[in-house]
Amino acid sequence: MKAKLSTDGGARGNPGPAAYGYVLEAEDGTVLDARGEAIGVATNNVAEYRALVAGLAKAVELRLDQLEVVSDSELVVKQMRGEYKVKNAALAELKAEAESLARRLPKVVYTAVRREHNELADRLVNDALDRISG
Repeated sequence: MKAKLSTDGGARGNPGPAAYGYVLEAEDGTVLDARGEAIGVATNNVAEYRALVAGLAKAVELRLDQLEVVSDSELVVKQMRGEYKVKNAALAELKAEAESLARRLPKVVYTAVRREHNELADRLVNDALDRISG
C-alpha cells in the first residue's frame, strides 16, 4: 500500500517543552493513524526527528510498501536524503533509528513542504503542547 507520512515537531523555547505529531494517510486520503505526543524538554530538531521515528515505526507495523515522508523541516529532509551532514550527537542517534526503520520498508522518499502544507501534523503538535502547558 502507498501512503503519505506527514510529520512535525516543535518546542516552545528551544530547548523547551516539546511535542511531535504525525499523520499517516493511505493514497485515497484515509487516515491510517494520527498522533500528537509531548516528549518533555527538547529542541525543535529533536522533536522533528521524534515525529519521523514514531511515524516510520507505525508504517513498518502496518507493512506499507511505499511511503512519502512529508515534513516542513528542511534540515530533517536533507539529512535523511544525505544532502546535509548530522553534526549533533542526539540527532545522529535519532537519524540512525529513522534509517533503520526506513530500511524495513520497500520504498521511502522524503519531501520538504512549507508549514502551511503540513497543517494537521502541526495542529497535533500544538494540541499536545497546549495540554502540557495548560
